[in-house]
Amino acid sequence: MRVLVVEDEKDLREVMIKTLKLAHYSVDGCDNGIDAKYYIESTTYDAVLLDVMMPEMDGFSVLREIRKANNKTPVIILSAKDQLEDRVNGLDLGADDYLVKPFSFEELLARLRVVIRRKADMVTNQLTISDLVMDLDKHEVRRDGKLIELSSKEFAILEYMMHRQGMVLSRGQIEEHVWNYDYEGGSNVVDVYIRYLRKKIDQDFEVKLIHTVRGAGYVLKVDQ
Repeated sequence: MRVLVVEDEKDLREVMIKTLKLAHYSVDGCDNGIDAKYYIESTTYDAVLLDVMMPEMDGFSVLREIRKANNKTPVIILSAKDQLEDRVNGLDLGADDYLVKPFSFEELLARLRVVIRRKADMVTNQLTISDLVMDLDKHEVRRDGKLIELSSKEFAILEYMMHRQGMVLSRGQIEEHVWNYDYEGGSNVVDVYIRYLRKKIDQDFEVKLIHTVRGAGYVLKVDQ
């Protein structure tokens, strides 16, 4: 899952980015509203963590502009402004949640999981297909009850594919959601990671889940 952190306080922004990366998110960061608007318009994010009080364009203005453009990316407002009218204003402008500073990173991660889950119309933090189960809280993947060890990137790719079961995903779409904005890409990096996943997810099982669609990309589905 790919997240944008918009926070003008450098130390807090860097800690948030580090925390999110440890939680297996792909993360971009910026420190002002103008850059935030550019990132959101240029890239597909699974969620945005948006500070309110920033230079050039405040968070409320960024939120107003992207919602006006019908961008439905989940947004969590992060703000030291804790007055009721501020929270109501943020939610009325289209924020999915509003978290008052200072906050715990455990709560931030929990709220992030909630808005992403809500976007995907999920009821729990478990993703399943056939006998493959991904637990987003524990960061565990099991198939037929057997624990499967995945690297951070393998986990992120599989999570993206499990959120979009049955959809053919191009290499570009997978790159866009799993690697950050500065990633320049490689000609076959997605193919390499898909090969790793197939070895771990499919090799020892009769029912195959990861399929190649020639000329288009990859799809996660139960092989009939």
